[in-house]
Amino acid sequence: MKLILGSGSPRRKELLAQIGVVADDIRPPDIDETPRRGEAPRAYCGRIAREKVAAVRADHTDIVLCADTTVALGRRILGKPQDVAQAAEFLIALGGRRHSIITSVALRKGDQMWHKDVVSFAKMKRLSDQELNSYLATNDWQGKAGAYAIQGPAGAFIPWISGSFTGIVGLPLAETAALLSAAGFPMYKDFP
Repeated sequence: MKLILGSGSPRRKELLAQIGVVADDIRPPDIDETPRRGEAPRAYCGRIAREKVAAVRADHTDIVLCADTTVALGRRILGKPQDVAQAAEFLIALGGRRHSIITSVALRKGDQMWHKDVVSFAKMKRLSDQELNSYLATNDWQGKAGAYAIQGPAGAFIPWISGSFTGIVGLPLAETAALLSAAGFPMYKDFP
């Protein structure tokens, strides 16, 4: 049995390492992540995680782990910004408002699939023009849902969270460990 991480995210790899899990292989799937018309953020995030895990090539005995993280402002999905202008738009919209961060985790072993959505909340402070422009110049917004990562420079803009910090980063560890155990992965085998 091999564990295949269906993600190229270095953050997910690092988070798994925190609980002693190292993937045997990394195979990021290539799927269309376009939201469907009228699709709610949580439904969208879960669908993408399940489509990712289904798209990864694996043997019948392998465990495939995929996840998707979505930032939502109400029913509006704030995905990965296409350019600096869209990143600025997202950050201005989030300023002073509570928003949700949904991370959906999906595991597959053979024909079985396990799935869990974890919803957390955060509030971003209103950014001054100097803060906004300085942050955008770091390019840390690139490839980040909602144009920010709490574990990076934008962490200084988030005075409040509720929920799973690791879920906000991109892989909720408590829930992921439970799913891995359910799929028969030997968790905590190296613990005394």
